[in-house]
Amino acid sequence: MELLKQRILEDGKSLPGGILKVDSFINHQMDSKLMYKIAEEFVKRFKGCKVDKIVTIESSGIAPAIMTGLILDLPVIFIKKKRPSTMSKFKMFTTVVHSFTKNIDCDICISSEFLKKGDRVLFIDDFIANGNTAFGMLEIAKQASIDIKGMGFVIEKSFQNGGNKLRELGYNVESLAIVDDLSDCKIVLH
Repeated sequence: MELLKQRILEDGKSLPGGILKVDSFINHQMDSKLMYKIAEEFVKRFKGCKVDKIVTIESSGIAPAIMTGLILDLPVIFIKKKRPSTMSKFKMFTTVVHSFTKNIDCDICISSEFLKKGDRVLFIDDFIANGNTAFGMLEIAKQASIDIKGMGFVIEKSFQNGGNKLRELGYNVESLAIVDDLSDCKIVLH
């Protein structure tokens, strides 16, 4: 997606340790027109996938997931990073994922109220690096007995191999921009 690649090169910043900072247009301040274009691209790339729901994880995956849900007229469910007290009466699907950027382990959860056995799901997130969040989603899918029809990522860090691990397992993975290298604080796109 050329528009996204252009924004990454113009406004993104490569920080030491393989961090790509895109918070001026994706995950702190959002460019709503860009988010809509991202959603249109996801809809195009997953055309033909029969899905009932879109799932993401808070917080940076919410904007592209909601825009995609808007276009497809589907509900969007997001995995929470902390169990709210309002969910106590419902069974929870839970697992632990490691956050690369924050270097912490997070308990993530989603209520069984919103995921039903057999649901066909499109998972959307802002980044895939090592794939920890995506593999957490796969664990939740297993617990919930749902079918992951596709996994869409706004940005993939190919040098961290998470996307390739998912593809090797047979998942339909689409990344709108692929970063091949961030060493020397330079952004190299695929």
